[in-house]
Amino acid sequence: MGRRVKDFIEISEYTSLDQLINSLTAIRDSLPTEAEPELRMKGDDVFGRRLSISYLRDLNAEEAACEARYGAADLPAPDAEIEKLRHQLDGVDFEREDRRRIRRVA
Repeated sequence: MGRRVKDFIEISEYTSLDQLINSLTAIRDSLPTEAEPELRMKGDDVFGRRLSISYLRDLNAEEAACEARYGAADLPAPDAEIEKLRHQLDGVDFEREDRRRIRRVA
């Protein structure tokens, strides 16, 4: 399976119950079985509320072409010296504002 992205469908709060049920049923039936959909209410009293459905989908052709062009394979390999310094810094103690000693554990 290739890389998947999270996509969203939003439904405004101003709709009848029958229309909402029909919309949700149509959305559920159109999603693939591995989409893992989630329903959440977003917004507030000032700007309004809406239902937000998030689901996972495969990349489309344009997104896959862009991913192939700018994917992780094109990134340079990390320098060994930088990795050594990063590892050393991970073990350094530091103090927070409340003066407790914190030790990072890698």
